[in-house]
Amino acid sequence: MNIKDIIISTDRSKLQPEVIHAFLSSSYWASGIPLATMLRSFEHSICFGVYYEDKQVGFARVVTDETTFAYLADVFILEEFRGKGIADLLMKFIMDYPALQGLRRWLLATRDAHGLYAKHGFKILGMPGRWMEVHNPAVYADQK
Repeated sequence: MNIKDIIISTDRSKLQPEVIHAFLSSSYWASGIPLATMLRSFEHSICFGVYYEDKQVGFARVVTDETTFAYLADVFILEEFRGKGIADLLMKFIMDYPALQGLRRWLLATRDAHGLYAKHGFKILGMPGRWMEVHNPAVYADQK
């Protein structure tokens, strides 16, 4: 596989929901997400599909007002395609995406990919004491 053969697109008609759902529903951050919930999240996000030979090999979505704020979510590259620079390529594509320029704030949450995101300008929260959250880790169990 040559990285030059990787295609990144925001065309939702190219998304392969079965691939995305298989990954997300077993991920640490979206474990058990119902398919309908995942599909609804696409409607309110800019979705970035990553493809190799017409097969979806990665995904990310950005929840944004396209003016001041963006939240990067659901980023993944399938296991067999990792270590080839595809995640960096995806992050560059997202950070250069025209509708996401000039934003005041970007956020994301990660357990283990700090190094990837740091290369693209992300840092640990400067003032975490200012941030609050409502977190319902069992919400997908309630949606089944």
